[in-house]
Amino acid sequence: MPLGKTVFLNGSYAASLINFRGPFIAAMIARGHSVHVTAPEIGPEIADQLRVLGAVCHDVRLERTGLNPFGDVGYCFALWRLVRQVRPDLVVGYTIKPNIWGSVAAWLGGVRSAAMVTGLGYAFIPGEGLKRNLVQRAMRGLYRLASSMNTRVIFQNPDDRDDFIAAGCLINPSKAAMTNGSGVDIDAFALAPLPDAPVFLMIGRLLVSKGVREYAEAALTLKQSHPTYRFLLAGFLDEGHDGIAAQELDAWVAGGIEFVGSLSDVRPALREASVYVLPSYREGTPRTVLEAMAMGRAVITTDAPGCRETVEEGVNGLLVAPRSADAVAAAMQALGEDATLRAKMGERSRARAETKYAVTAVNAALLEILEL
Repeated sequence: MPLGKTVFLNGSYAASLINFRGPFIAAMIARGHSVHVTAPEIGPEIADQLRVLGAVCHDVRLERTGLNPFGDVGYCFALWRLVRQVRPDLVVGYTIKPNIWGSVAAWLGGVRSAAMVTGLGYAFIPGEGLKRNLVQRAMRGLYRLASSMNTRVIFQNPDDRDDFIAAGCLINPSKAAMTNGSGVDIDAFALAPLPDAPVFLMIGRLLVSKGVREYAEAALTLKQSHPTYRFLLAGFLDEGHDGIAAQELDAWVAGGIEFVGSLSDVRPALREASVYVLPSYREGTPRTVLEAMAMGRAVITTDAPGCRETVEEGVNGLLVAPRSADAVAAAMQALGEDATLRAKMGERSRARAETKYAVTAVNAALLEILEL
């Protein structure tokens, strides 16, 4: 695609346009493209940051975690009206609803589209219950529809790509492409000195599928035998299908977990930590892990899709079985008792972030895939 095109980038969470996609937006603009971004509830602070980058903002209503089909159709219609108004050359989405409904809106408007599958999440995590089964079937059917309209479908790990294709969500596998996550700014997330004491940190939405219960259970167990260890938890309560209740969070805090809430800048928390923990059941490529690696932290994460790619077992961290608080506790105890090992793994994490996940290299690959 020649330079000087108009690109729509659709997200489901306003802050992610800066935190996760800011460098990508800047890279597109640096190549001479005009970039329009959409998300729900773009506040003045985020809007100002996007304008500084050179992007045009559109606040589009979206029920990010809802199952209301009328709300989703309304979101699609709003995107279609914008497509008709602006006439972009390419519409790009990330996360499930922008991927699906943004692709439909682009097709209805006669515009080329691409989807960035940043994780399969709820639609591909096994579980019980009729409602869950029906929701997963609907999500997969909608993804099959949307991907038939895309020219490219971009994944962040090979497990997601293979499972997506096996589930019939991508009829034409030649559309699939791969990047190393969304990348991390290794200059912004600079190497930081390690604290002497064992301090563990988890950052994420408070969802069951993020492994937050396993982290909390492991932390509360270790707190009894190692009272000097600290366990930090950052994030926010989520109204998603598997959100943690406020009462459960309160019980964890009462047991000794330090809840620091939602953070606009995670770097101070990462500086305070000596080990980063993410016991997620499935990810695309977990951004918080990359940020922790860039700042020189050993990582404990699961041997699960998306997570396992970030850690070389025993080199820059430890891989544990998903859904096992005992495995998380054993890994945290091993690193908590060995300051030398924490330091060595932290150094290797930084090196891995530089060579595999630098955002400049990831964005260059994205631009080539999208022909921008």
